[in-house]
Amino acid sequence: MTLLIAAALFALGVVVASFIGVVAARLYTGEGFLAGRSRCDACGAPLPPAALIPVVSYLALRGRSRCCGVRLSAADPVAELVLGALFALAYAKLGLSPALALMLVSLALLLALVRYDFAHQILPPPVLAAFVLAAALAGYLAAPSGYAFLSVLLTASLLALSLALIHAISRGRAMGLADAPLTLGLGLLAGPVALTGFVFSFWIGAAIGILLLARRPRGSRMNSEVPFAPFLAAGFLLAYFTQWNLFAFAAVWPR
Repeated sequence: MTLLIAAALFALGVVVASFIGVVAARLYTGEGFLAGRSRCDACGAPLPPAALIPVVSYLALRGRSRCCGVRLSAADPVAELVLGALFALAYAKLGLSPALALMLVSLALLLALVRYDFAHQILPPPVLAAFVLAAALAGYLAAPSGYAFLSVLLTASLLALSLALIHAISRGRAMGLADAPLTLGLGLLAGPVALTGFVFSFWIGAAIGILLLARRPRGSRMNSEVPFAPFLAAGFLLAYFTQWNLFAFAAVWPR
């Protein structure tokens, strides 16, 4: 029964991620999310239902457009598989509970933020506000006590404040202001390992930054902006699902 529920939640995550991809592509474009045919990004031709099955269509078509043969981005199937896996992992961690429902909502909103940030280097305020609210409720329900939740809230607020200060000191060149409330929400989700998630985010960002620098042509300058929201999401989720606590390890390290 547990395996069946996990599989069902994985499938749900895949479907939700597919819809989120549509929302991220159409948000602030004047197009509706529920009405209108999906079209090929390359040639604009309407896509048949058989080309819209999450993950399966991409694999069946070998990563190419059904209508014009253009190679498709792997971002959609990867996002679908990742959210499906996160839904199943959340169930394994929280079981069937109100906290699980809010965690799934939070993860879906987080994916929407990450995908939009990848595309536009900005976090849409309505989605960001909804994520912080859902994360706060999920964190409150998952906390063992009110005092524990207040402790997590304080830690998450201080982490968010630190990013806001970086934004202010650098005048927005080093960090976007929207990363601060995103960190607040992620900290509330991560709970006791919020600080570890914060450190992981910077480690992951540094590693990716080094790889990008290593791959650039010799003598060129790296002028493109790199969105930080994906690194924040990856770091905090890694800490939450593994429960690795760097600071607890440091406390018992022999001196």
